Amino acid sequence: MASKIIIGVMGPGEASTPEQNELAYDLGKAIANEGWVVLTGGRAFGVMDAAMKGAKEIDGLTIGILPNDNSKGSSPYADVKIFTGMGTVRNQINILSSSVIVVIGMSAGTASEVSLALKADKRVILLQQDELTSQFFHKIGSHRIVDVETIEQTLECIKKFLYVNR
Repeated sequence: MASKIIIGVMGPGEASTPEQNELAYDLGKAIANEGWVVLTGGRAFGVMDAAMKGAKEIDGLTIGILPNDNSKGSSPYADVKIFTGMGTVRNQINILSSSVIVVIGMSAGTASEVSLALKADKRVILLQQDELTSQFFHKIGSHRIVDVETIEQTLECIKKFLYVNR
């Protein structure tokens, strides 16, 4: 049996906007529709929850890497809940477990995940990011960063990356 492709969806929790949550929800559905697994930080709000909810609506598989050592505050849409008890250090697990990272919105935690992804030489897709955020990450990550505006462009980038790196 071939292993599943895991796509990390990273973004703010409490600080996410309704528009970012809607985009994450649609992205989660699109990822699951491709047969890929959605991985997030596993919490019950923001981009994390929305992406997993979208994936679950079409019976996709979801993984939540949680900062706690229990399920308190975890998303009901996470099929697999990994309790780390590591706080934000769990961001490293999010990154290393994902084939590609898609970023919606920005917060301190999300910025740390992008930085960890760049250090790990992971492909990072910035979906509808503002110009300042994009410029900053391009400056430190250059060729590993791709900016897109739509979910369709996101899927195209993921497919190209997976084809080249299979």
